[in-house]
Amino acid sequence: MPASARPSWRALALIFVVGAVAGLGQAPWDAWYLSLPAFSFAFWRASAAPTARYAAWTGWVFGAGHFTLALSWIIEPFLVDIIRHGWMAPFAIALLAGGLALFWGLAFWLAARFSPRNIAVSLIAVWTLTEMLRGVVFTGFPWAMPGHIWIDTPVRLLATWAGAPGLTLLTFLIAGLPFVWHRGWIGGSVSLGLGVMAFGYGALSLGSAQVVPTDKIVRLVQPNAVQHQKWDPEMIPTFFSRLVEATGADGDPDLILWPESALAWRLDRAERPLEIMAAQARGKTLVFGVNDLVDGAYRNALVVMGPDGTLGEPYHKHHLTPFGEYIPLGELAGDLGIRGLAARDGGGFATGPGPELIDLPGIGKAMPLICYEMIFPRHLRSEERPQVILHITNDAWFGEVSGPYQHLAQARLRATEQGLPLLRAANTGVSAVIDPMGRILAELPLGAEGYVDYTLPAPLAQPRYPRIGDWPLGLLLAVAFLGTLARGRAAKD
Repeated sequence: MPASARPSWRALALIFVVGAVAGLGQAPWDAWYLSLPAFSFAFWRASAAPTARYAAWTGWVFGAGHFTLALSWIIEPFLVDIIRHGWMAPFAIALLAGGLALFWGLAFWLAARFSPRNIAVSLIAVWTLTEMLRGVVFTGFPWAMPGHIWIDTPVRLLATWAGAPGLTLLTFLIAGLPFVWHRGWIGGSVSLGLGVMAFGYGALSLGSAQVVPTDKIVRLVQPNAVQHQKWDPEMIPTFFSRLVEATGADGDPDLILWPESALAWRLDRAERPLEIMAAQARGKTLVFGVNDLVDGAYRNALVVMGPDGTLGEPYHKHHLTPFGEYIPLGELAGDLGIRGLAARDGGGFATGPGPELIDLPGIGKAMPLICYEMIFPRHLRSEERPQVILHITNDAWFGEVSGPYQHLAQARLRATEQGLPLLRAANTGVSAVIDPMGRILAELPLGAEGYVDYTLPAPLAQPRYPRIGDWPLGLLLAVAFLGTLARGRAAKD
């Protein structure tokens, strides 16, 4: 293989390590100040790439390092039942990190192949485009996006204009502009100014917008049902007791929210537990997660129990978690003994009909999201605007280091993008009340048992992003990339 076909092994090792440093910008580390120099390193290596193949290797290995660290929590579900599933853990992280890194390798190859005279300009556009593509291909997995490094900073307020893709573009602009001009100080100055303006905009937005409290009190209940005990017949009564005791505790909440699959009994077999729940709710609206059986197939459901104890029509999760709630090519995988980790009785879950609003008595319309669905902004778009986002989840699968905190961070981003309050109940945490600007107002920390009461914030005026979506930014980036391509061909001629 020619020396220029790929970087040396030593260089590849360095690129992988720096890619991992870029991953430190994700929650819970939130070290955006380390991520930015790491992404700048990637732009520098790409700009110096002698061939498109060399650039592709750089992008792929850099991405592999980034996703290996950022998504290291992916091994945790396989360790819950280590005897049955533990052998799959190293394959899971290797295949996931390497597979997602292909999008980055493609971006680097396209930039170097079609805009070799100014790779940095082209890479800013095409890398953002491939990150947007990552959110939709094979149902999408927009987790650990470069733009997520800003969630714990005021910069996240820019998401009201362009969502997570806009934050990703900002990341690449700041990291890549120093390599656009031959005189690096020009790009560096523009990059620094852009960063200062982004922080300034976010700080001013946080300071000027007024989030008004409503007169409604919400209660989030967290039973701390750890995953390896959650379905243990001896522990089910304990976890149910924690839920109902917290539900009936002193206070006067208008809404009580339980986590995903909080009720261990199937909905059609839970007559007695439902009676107990209604009695403990004392005329208050109770929302809970449960498994439902429809047309012979299990569904992951969210159900509203009204003040009179009657149940509303269940909302069924429609965007299932691959390899958790269903297995692609399921029949073949089942023959090999591979089944969905979160699915009970050895089977998988069936999909629900799609996003839909639900009625919360005394509060109004709500957008329900179950676990994985929350990472997709497109699932929050509806003709009628809700008053609140309800997110029930079971993050017990994802350990205690990074997964639950990254999931929480993305919930903060969804609230910011939509200008809506978000209520989040998780079996082991982190449960939280999040205001329409992405600030956590109240929370139950990871591994805690109990409940928290808090006043529900009112929505803000609808931001631009929920109204226009991603297509304007995608079109702008595509035009920018085509412009660099045309310029490169003109210079070659």
